[in-house]
Amino acid sequence: MPKRSLPLLRTAWLIFPALLAAGLGGCSGPVLDPAGDIALQQRDIIFFSTALMLLIIVPVIILIVLFAWRYRKGGGGTYDPSFDHSAALELAIWSAPLLIIIALGALTWSSTHLLDPFRPLAANTGSVGETAASAEAPAPPPLVVQVVSLDWKWLFIYPEQGVATVNELVLPVNRPVRFDITSSNMMNTFYAPTLAGMIYAMPGMQSRLHAVLRRTGDFEGYSANYSGAGFSDMRFRLRGVDAAAFAGWLSDVRAAKGELSLAAYRELVKPSEKVPVIRYGDVDSDLYRRILERCVEPGTMCIGEMMRHAGHGHAMPGEQPPRAKGALFKEGAEKGEGANVTKPAPPAEAPGATKPGAPKNRNQS
Repeated sequence: MPKRSLPLLRTAWLIFPALLAAGLGGCSGPVLDPAGDIALQQRDIIFFSTALMLLIIVPVIILIVLFAWRYRKGGGGTYDPSFDHSAALELAIWSAPLLIIIALGALTWSSTHLLDPFRPLAANTGSVGETAASAEAPAPPPLVVQVVSLDWKWLFIYPEQGVATVNELVLPVNRPVRFDITSSNMMNTFYAPTLAGMIYAMPGMQSRLHAVLRRTGDFEGYSANYSGAGFSDMRFRLRGVDAAAFAGWLSDVRAAKGELSLAAYRELVKPSEKVPVIRYGDVDSDLYRRILERCVEPGTMCIGEMMRHAGHGHAMPGEQPPRAKGALFKEGAEKGEGANVTKPAPPAEAPGATKPGAPKNRNQS
């Protein structure tokens, strides 16, 4: 290596980490400093993926500077017009990226299954750093929260507690939470960066997310999918509290005079912007099912009832309706009669019945 390239190489090694540290210095916040286990594991994936990519990016940046200096035009440069191939160089160029891609693929495959939002959180505890005290204590039952995306606000229903809030989500720390997520009439995205990743909310469909908070504090959640005029202000307050504070908050909400009935929901679902926190001390126990099956309006048939009337069997909610038998698997009598049904051909009569001496009766082929 030419002696002149050594100071330049040392300069590159000093400048690049400083620029990287300066860039990452501004990346503080809920994504890189999460309060939830799921978000913490997702942050570690970001760090690990970045480190893997830097394994190839940093040497490439250094070699660009080094090659530009070594093979420069003019005095001191190296010029080799007979160079056309180097097996060692080809091996280095292709093997390093291939190994990095394999490592990233394995990381993506394992994390996709491990952090599946439909997977109960108990299955993730083995990969979550817990204290010895929390590992010995029995896991509390998950708190169920039903999330409904409205225009342009968030509705949170606590079915077991019988309360609901708008733009306020309060969770007890160290207790698993199961979110059932749907939308009123527009596709949206439920995203609390400090808690877990983004989950889509779609009308007539239910998504699910399992998560847990590990420390108290005030955080923010919002919509991450553009949904119209009030999208920018479609945010909610996320509070992590201890068990005693959560019980006290429930008492305050139950003391509220608001009742979230079907009629009240029909008023709430109307588009509105910059909606303050609203609390309901009483909730219609069948409201979320009606929102999910899109039968909130009077006289509207629920999706489940439509399916049963459409001839898909009388399966109960959550059961698989019986599948129809294909025509290939039906007998002739089951197919019925009609212009679109081919009549079976009459059985061929053996020639021996009418012509005993016919030559066909002796044909053994």
